[in-house]
Amino acid sequence: MARLISSNPITFHSFQPCLPIPRHHPFKTRKFHTLSCQTDPNLHEKETPPTEKKLVVESNPVNGQTNKTTATPLPQLPTKDVNNKIAVVSTLAALGLFLSTRLDFGVSLKDLSAIAMPYEEALSNGKPTVVEFYADWCEVCRELAPDVYKVEQQYKDRVNFVMLNVDNTKWEQELDEFGVEGIPHFAFLDREGNEEGNVVGRLPRQYLLENVDALASGQASVPHARVVGQYSSAEARKVHQVVDPRSHG
Repeated sequence: MARLISSNPITFHSFQPCLPIPRHHPFKTRKFHTLSCQTDPNLHEKETPPTEKKLVVESNPVNGQTNKTTATPLPQLPTKDVNNKIAVVSTLAALGLFLSTRLDFGVSLKDLSAIAMPYEEALSNGKPTVVEFYADWCEVCRELAPDVYKVEQQYKDRVNFVMLNVDNTKWEQELDEFGVEGIPHFAFLDREGNEEGNVVGRLPRQYLLENVDALASGQASVPHARVVGQYSSAEARKVHQVVDPRSHG
């Protein structure tokens, strides 16, 4: 309880608490000893470059908390300029391939047949002769047409080039005489019309080039006399009559 102390009974009396006020004891602090363990005696001598990490701070609108996440760098996407350059290079490459294809495969069997020398004339002009037995349906014949054309353009002044279509019944005797079983069949004849050798099927252009060069040089034999590659069977030919009897194809 408290005692009222006053000299005036009308005025308020001062209130003085008589309860004991507790004394606050000071906090006791504890001292913690720090122990360090060093397993590598050369730890301070090694200098490890610091690893940099990017932190992205994101605020959480729900609970007001802040989250720290490590940002992973995204792969760099090609820019518009890079895409344009790639498109231009692709277009040029496609154009170059198209032009090279047209230049290399623009020669057809029909073109070769049109510029070929008639067989009878070739046997009588005193020049060596290359006779090719072919067919329009022969895949290998069409494939080798550009190579044959290049060799022919190189030696056309010294060597005759003859094209005989195996579908033409006019050449049945020549098919038997030269023993044509597969096409394309290239027969190499000397100046007197004697066969020096033959090459059948798909083979490197070098074979044809070296044989033609031997004929043009007047050599007694050709380096590739009996060579057979992949060919189409002559037995599968489509026999038909030629309307123009003067045709040598």
